[in-house]
Amino acid sequence: MSYLRLLSALLCLGVFPALGAELELIQNASARQGVTLNGPWRVIVDPYESGYYDYRYKPQADGGFGANKKPQSKSDLIEYDFDTADRLQVPGDWNTQRPELMLYEGTVWYKRDFDCTIQPGHRIFVWFGAANYRAMVFLNGVKVGEHEGGFTPFQFEITANVREKGNVLIVKVDDQRKQDFIPTVMTDWWNYGGLTRAVRIIDVPGTFVQDYSIQLEKGSQTRVAGWVRLNGAGRGQKVTVRIPEAGITQTFTPDATGLARVAFDARIDLWSPERPKLYDVTIESGADRVTDRIGFRTIEARGRNLLLNGKPVFLRGVSIHAEAPFRAGRVYSEADARTLFQWAKEVDCNFVRLPHYPHDEVMTRLADELGLLVWSEIPVYWTISWENPETLRNAERQLTEMITRDKNRASVILWSVANETPRGDPRLKFLTTLVERARSLDSTRLITAALETHYADPRTIVVEDPLGKSLDVVSCNEYIGWYDGLPGKIDTIAWQTPYEKPFILSEFGADAQAGRHGDDLTRFTEEYQANVYRRQVAMFRRIPFLNGTIAWVLVDFRSPRRPLAGIQDFYNRKGLFSDRGERKPAFYILRDYYKSMESK
Repeated sequence: MSYLRLLSALLCLGVFPALGAELELIQNASARQGVTLNGPWRVIVDPYESGYYDYRYKPQADGGFGANKKPQSKSDLIEYDFDTADRLQVPGDWNTQRPELMLYEGTVWYKRDFDCTIQPGHRIFVWFGAANYRAMVFLNGVKVGEHEGGFTPFQFEITANVREKGNVLIVKVDDQRKQDFIPTVMTDWWNYGGLTRAVRIIDVPGTFVQDYSIQLEKGSQTRVAGWVRLNGAGRGQKVTVRIPEAGITQTFTPDATGLARVAFDARIDLWSPERPKLYDVTIESGADRVTDRIGFRTIEARGRNLLLNGKPVFLRGVSIHAEAPFRAGRVYSEADARTLFQWAKEVDCNFVRLPHYPHDEVMTRLADELGLLVWSEIPVYWTISWENPETLRNAERQLTEMITRDKNRASVILWSVANETPRGDPRLKFLTTLVERARSLDSTRLITAALETHYADPRTIVVEDPLGKSLDVVSCNEYIGWYDGLPGKIDTIAWQTPYEKPFILSEFGADAQAGRHGDDLTRFTEEYQANVYRRQVAMFRRIPFLNGTIAWVLVDFRSPRRPLAGIQDFYNRKGLFSDRGERKPAFYILRDYYKSMESK
C-alpha cells in the first residue's frame, strides 16, 4: 500500500498521525527512561530583555544570557551571573513564588545544571510539559530551539550537544501578551508565567517508538485500530502491541516512513464513568518498549442524542481552571488534580470542562483513572486576530499538540476549538479550518465550541451560529440572572436551536464571596448565587433537547479583570467552592440536580 493510500485508510478508521517533524511529540514522556529536571532553577528577571537584545534592540551576537559567559579576568565586564541569582521551583509559576512578581509580565531566564549518562547509539531529548508563553532554549551555549504557546508540551533533540558532565540548560521564558497571540491580550484568568510544568531529559534508543494511537475503531466496540510511528534509522523494524490482560499480542510492519497501521479484534471491557477500566498497553520495537494505561470506549453524536458506548449519556459537568486549590498558582501535581476532581465528584459530576487551554497531562490521566469525561480546548478565546495567517498557524500548532498528547485518553470526548468568539466571515473561516484540522487528526472524538447566542424575542434564546454546521456538538454559554438581567428573568426563558445535534449549556453561574450574606437579590452574596442556581436548574428541566450542563466554575480563581476590593480582590468568585475550599449553598443545589439526572 502506498503512503498516501495508507494515510487515507487511517483517516477512514478515524485515526491519523500528526504530520510535520517539528510537531511530532514524544508520546507518554513521563514513562520514558531519563531524569527529571524538576526542582530549584537559578533565575534572572529581565523586564527589558537585555539578556537577549542589545541597546539597538537587535539580538546579541554572542547569544546574551544564553551563552552563560563567565569573567576570564578581574577586568572582564559581564553584567549577569546565574550562579549568584535567586532560585525558583520548577514546575511552578513565578507569580506565586515571589510577591513582587505577582503582576509581572515579561522575561525570566531559567538555568539548570545537569549530568547525563550517554549510552552508545542512544538519543537524548529535553522535554517541557509547558512554558508560558514563548520559550527559547539553550544547551551549553547553543540555541537548540524555540516554542510558542503556553499550555502544550514540546521537546528538542540535544544528542549532538549534550555531554556526560556539566551541562548547562538555559531557558528564556516570556509571558507578555500580544494581540496576535493565542490567547490574545484580554482573558479572564491569571497569566501565570514560567516553566509551569515538568521538565525532563528523555533517553531513547537510536530507533524508538515516538508516537502511537491505540483506540477503538470508530463505530466499533470490539475492534482496536490505530497506528505506531517509529523514529530513527531502523524505522522499518517490526512493532509489537501487547495487552496482556486481554490476551492480545499483535505484530505489525511499518512502511518506509516508520508508520505502522494497527488493527485487531479484541474482547475488552469498555471504559465508562461508572467503571473506568484501564488496560496496560505495551508497544515494543527493537530495543524500545513503552507502556501506557489506556481505556477503550466509543462516543458519538446521533441526531440530538449523545451516545457513550452506544447508550445515551447526560453530561453532569463543571468547569475547572488549572489553578491549584488553597495555594493558587498553576496545577502541576497529581495531589492538586486529585483534590479538584474529588470536589467535582462531590458535586456528582461525570464530566469536567478543562477551560480555556490544555491542562497538565496529570489532569487527563487522572480523569481516565477516576472516570470523569473531559472537554479539552485551546485558548482561541474572545476576539483574536482572525485575519492573521501566523495566528492561525499558531492555533493549529496548539490544537495539534493538544490532540497529539491526549489522543489515547479515554476520558477526553470533546475537542473544543473556541470560546465566546464573535460572528464574522474571517472568524468563521479561521475556526472552520481548526475544526477540519481537529477532525483530520482524530475523528473518533467529537468537536465543539462554546458559541454565543441571540434573542429571537425577549423570551426566546436561539443558538444559531454558522460555525454550528461544522460542529458535532453545539454548545453555548449563558449567564441569565448575572450578566443578563436579574434571576427572575430565568423563569421566562425558552430555548431554540435549528441544529439536529447534541446540545450542551457550556457555562452558567453567578458570583458569590464565600461567607457574604444578604437577601437573594444582593449581588455577590451566597443567597444571590443560590437564587440563580435554583432558577437555572428549573430552566434546564424545560429544555427537552438538553444533553448536558457545565457550571461555571468549580473553584474561585484569580483574574486581573476582577478588581472589586473587599469582594473580588482579583478573583472570579463564581466558584461552587471558595479558593479556601469552602462549599457555597449553590454547591448543594447543583449536586441535588445532578443526582436526579444520574439515570438520564
